[in-house]
Parts: sequence; C-alpha cells; structure tokens
Amino acid sequence: MEILHIENLNFRYPKAEKDTLHNVSLNIGQGDFTVICGATGCGKTTLLKLIKNELSPAGEKSGEILYNGKNIDSLRLRESACAIGFVGQNPDNQIVTDKVWHELSFGLENLGVPQNVIRRRVGEMASYFGIQDWFRKKTDELSGGQKQLLNLASVMVMQPKVLILDEPTSQLDPIAAADFIATLKKLNTEFGITVLLVEHRLEDVFPIADKVLLMENGCVLLYDSPRVVGKNLKKINPEHPMLKGLPSAVRLYNLLSSDEVCPLTVKEGQEFFRRNFKRNIDFSDGDKSEFSDKSDAAIELKNVWFRYERDLPDVLRGVNLKAVRGEIFCILGGNGTGKTTTLNVISGLNKPYRGKIKIDGKKIKDYKGNSLYRKKLAYLPQNPQTVFLKDTVSGDLEEMLKAMEYKKEEREEKIRDISEKLGITDLLTKHPYDLSGGEQQKCALAKMLLSEPTILLLDEPTKGLDAFSKSSLLAVLKKLKSDGITVVMVTHDVEFAAVGADRCALFFDGEIISSDAPNSFFAENNFYTTAANRIARPLCPTAITSEEAALCCRGNGEDNG
Repeated sequence: MEILHIENLNFRYPKAEKDTLHNVSLNIGQGDFTVICGATGCGKTTLLKLIKNELSPAGEKSGEILYNGKNIDSLRLRESACAIGFVGQNPDNQIVTDKVWHELSFGLENLGVPQNVIRRRVGEMASYFGIQDWFRKKTDELSGGQKQLLNLASVMVMQPKVLILDEPTSQLDPIAAADFIATLKKLNTEFGITVLLVEHRLEDVFPIADKVLLMENGCVLLYDSPRVVGKNLKKINPEHPMLKGLPSAVRLYNLLSSDEVCPLTVKEGQEFFRRNFKRNIDFSDGDKSEFSDKSDAAIELKNVWFRYERDLPDVLRGVNLKAVRGEIFCILGGNGTGKTTTLNVISGLNKPYRGKIKIDGKKIKDYKGNSLYRKKLAYLPQNPQTVFLKDTVSGDLEEMLKAMEYKKEEREEKIRDISEKLGITDLLTKHPYDLSGGEQQKCALAKMLLSEPTILLLDEPTKGLDAFSKSSLLAVLKKLKSDGITVVMVTHDVEFAAVGADRCALFFDGEIISSDAPNSFFAENNFYTTAANRIARPLCPTAITSEEAALCCRGNGEDNG
C-alpha cells in the first residue's frame, strides 16, 4: 500500500531560469525506508520541502503529491503537522525552546493536546530515546548529537506516519551518526514509520534502505533497491560522479567489475574481498610522516588551556599542535571535544588563559589590528552563512576583492577563476541564503580563498557536499598545498581525511592525543577508520580506501602464496 504518490512533479523557484525539479514521479509504500541521494543542488531538499506542506517554498509547481490518496495542498494544517514530520540538517535551527522537556512538549502544546496526554507522551518518548539523564537540561548545553536526537524525539512525540530527514547526520561525528541512523532504522522496523532520508554519507544508510532514489539535475535517474542501484549506476555511466559516493563495499565491487551479487555491508564486503584477494600490499610503506620537529611551523600551539567562563570547566586541556608549511592537517574526534574551539584559538577569536600560540613563527598577540587576516590566515567556520553579507554570491566575492584593493578587471578575472575551480559559476547571481547547504559551503570557501591566505582553517568543509564536490574540493586543497599553503581542517568525514590529509590527529578530552600519517592512523583505529579499512583489514591491514583494497584484489597480477 502506497502512502506517498508523486506524479510529474515540476518546480521552479521565482526568477530561476530552469526547473529545480523536472517530471519527478515515484511511489513510496507504507513503511518503506527510502534514501534519497545525488549531487549538491540536484533538488533533494526541494523535493522534501514540497512534501512537507508548511515548508513548501515559493515558486511555480505543477504535477501532484498525494498523501494517502489526498493532495498535499488539501491537507488540514493539523493533519499535516502531525502526519508528516521533518528533521533538518542543522540541529540548532529546529530547536525553539530553552529546556529539553519543553522542546519535547512544544508541538503538542500548540495542538491543544490535554496536559495528561502530553505528559504521558513526553515521558514515553524521553524513555525510548534515552533522554532521561538530560531531560531537564538547557538545550544550549547539549552536544550536536543530543540536539539532533532531541529534534527527532520532538517530531516523534507527534506520532507521524511519515518521517522526512534532510542530512540529519551532517554535523555528527561517526559514532553519533551511526547511533542516529540505527535509531531511525529501529523506528522504521518497530513502528512501521515511512522514512525519507536525504544523505551524502551513504555508508550506514545504503544497507538498511528498502529503496534508493538517485537524483540528477532535478530528475529521477534511478529508483530501485540498493543492490540494483549500486550495480546499475556504473552501467548507465562508468564515469558518474556519484560512484565515488557509494558505500565502500559497492565501490570495491564496481572497481573490480564483478558479476557477483553486489555487496552492501562491511560484512558482505569482507566476504567479497576474501573471494577476490590476491596479495597483501603494505600501503604504509613510505607513508611515514615527512614532517619533523625541525620543519618550519606555520601553526604551533604549546600547552594551550582555554575555558569559556571562569567558573566553567576547561574545554582545552594543554593542547599541543604543530602544522608545518604546505601540509593538510586533519583533526578528528567526537562532538563537543574541543576541535572547533581549537580553530577559534588559532584564529584569535578565543584567547587562552595559558599556553603559547605562534603563527608563522610569530606570537599571535604580536599581530596588531587586522594584520593576521591580511593575506595570512582565513577561517571558514562550520556555519557558512556567517560569512555572507551581500544579496548575491558575486556581491560577496566582489566585496572581498575590493577590500584587498584589486582593480575591476582583476576582480572579474579572479571571481571567474575561483568560480570555475569550485563549480559555482551558476550560483553567482543567487542570494546565498537561497542555496543548498553544500552550495553555501562552496561559495563561502570561494570567498575565503580570494583573501589569498597562507594558512587556511576549515571547520567541517565537506558538510553537505556530494562526492563530486568533495573531489573538486580535494583538488583545490592539493593545489593550495603545492603552493605552500597550510590547511588545518576539523572534519567528521574520515573517508575525505583518508585521501586528503598528510597527517590526521584524534582530539579527545580537550587535547590532541595522537597524530600520524593516514594509513598508519586509520589502520590502528576501530571506530575512527574507514569502511574500506574494515573490509580489507583481515587480509590487508593498511589499506584504507576502496582503491587500495582493489589493488590487493588485482594483486598486480600475482597470486598470494
């Protein structure tokens, strides 16, 4: 029995030159777990918002969306609010009250539900989601994972039939993200709730999905089971950019052009790997860090301590960090461990009460005025919206170059060049707030790069980006590295760190507890490692990407033993 029916859906935003959605048709059955994926800006978020009537954007719409046989537009506001729940990408954007218990009851209070029913539902939901221990906490005291879990619980207390989620794990660390996805599957299995999930991180969601909808340029490219989509995408286009975004087991399968059943999970990937394994290759050879204590330090932190208020606990507890000129240094770790605070301290936004910070060999306090930010250091924060000041993307880029006193012809050339590198040429005339999260990320990065820094700080730069955009970003970062620019990046994206970093570090309990070259770093971790390493580790411990695992299977033409 279908719960959602979409037929010939077209949508165009005001003043847009082309449709964002074009002839989208699909049927979603009661209790289906559907994963929606595709390149940044392909229309995924627009599709979700059109299903949730209260969030439907302004523009020209044709075609129809039916919920249980009724047109979405004809649903009463109360029915729509209860039946179709929505969880967004940014946890902070959806929280509206100051206490956890009030956030859970807020929706029911607005519907006029009797108090005794509210108390019962809230208590039940808090118990189900394990919220009892922080039930009376302030919402601004919660970690990113707790906030997103609270958002989900606040929607579930309304008892929806359809649950829509737009990249809900984009700001969560790998462990918190896996826990959140497991909770979604539990809700789907135990309550029969229909789930529509937009995700770029497909590793955990692909194996549990009933259907995968792959979108391209506002159209439906593939809509089938995960195994069929994983197997057929390469047949449609062997160079399709989304191939790099598929789970590691599927990527390994496609790299070997196998006729076997397409594996989806790490367990299936291990079995597939064993059947095709030829020889062990030690990928750690030559992977020792070339950066010694004698290398020129672009950034150096020694025994740095920081707390936000005098009577609050320390966030940074003796941080020691050295990033040398021309390296890409990735910091990984759980939500709330102090990674972003470290970037704030490096950039001068936060001042530690103990320890030393040097930028290019000079104490940070010796940089007077804005001298630290003039062709020296640029910082792209986690929320890219904070860097936009103008009504158009081009206006923001223009403003940056004006501040650097470039002539008009030079400004036009530089904007054209950076737009082509990051693939944002079509976005220049748009308002930054009208862009998707991934598009905002790319445009904000373009603005930072136009300041011509020698040190670039990035906080979750791959958030909201598809596989192709990540490849483009990696190419840009590699070019910056070759030009001698130092990149320090905080990320939850272990796959991106594995292929892009020179060194990776683990942040825990307010300090960096370990750093190493990627192959050595990930090959010795259990949770902060790549799915490809989990697949290959039993036979080839140092392989950390699907490409390296495939080399072990090809074996350079030699059989093992």
